Amino acid sequence: MEDVAKDESVAPTNLSQDPHRVREGSEKVLEVAIGREVRAYRRQQGITVAELATLTGLSIGMLSKIENGNTSPSLTTLQLLANALSVPITSFFRRFEEQRDAVHTPSGEGVIMERAGTRAGHQYTLLGHIGANASGVVVEPYLITLSEKSDVFPTFQHDGIELLYMLEGEVDYRHGDQVYRLRPGDTLFFDADAPHGPEVLVELPARYLSIISYPQSG
Repeated sequence: MEDVAKDESVAPTNLSQDPHRVREGSEKVLEVAIGREVRAYRRQQGITVAELATLTGLSIGMLSKIENGNTSPSLTTLQLLANALSVPITSFFRRFEEQRDAVHTPSGEGVIMERAGTRAGHQYTLLGHIGANASGVVVEPYLITLSEKSDVFPTFQHDGIELLYMLEGEVDYRHGDQVYRLRPGDTLFFDADAPHGPEVLVELPARYLSIISYPQSG
């Protein structure tokens, strides 16, 4: 069984998000929300910033400040943008007004379920679920338990990206034509469209977190 060497250079040098960034109050959050919507509608319609400037009479510099959330546009300015983009003025506030949900699942209270494509003996415990949301991404976090009776299933395939984090036990996990030995503390991050699954149950019971993310439909 091939045990693939760990890649010591997997961390990207330039990450686009700062998870510890603090936003500067509610007014700034509103400006950013409006700017994102203006940019999104402009791009959806294939309009350049210069073209939008011509349609609205606003300067390119002002439009850049609005799209980057660096200024508070007046209602008159928002109406000009709404007319030029053929959208209701209220659409610019859509994401700002959306409810942001959180799901708390106490220990032992996750929903035990049979996920499509799994074999008998694989216990999938859904740890939480948020459906349609502002991010456009659906995330499914599972706690997977493989017992003495678990069946191996090395050809599971589905949409999205998946992250595994090994908690207990030891398995040889296949992804495509590679097999990885997973021990407690190990992670495996992969494109879930390739065939994947536990191929050899080395040490049982085995438990690992499986976090699957994919674009929400519609």
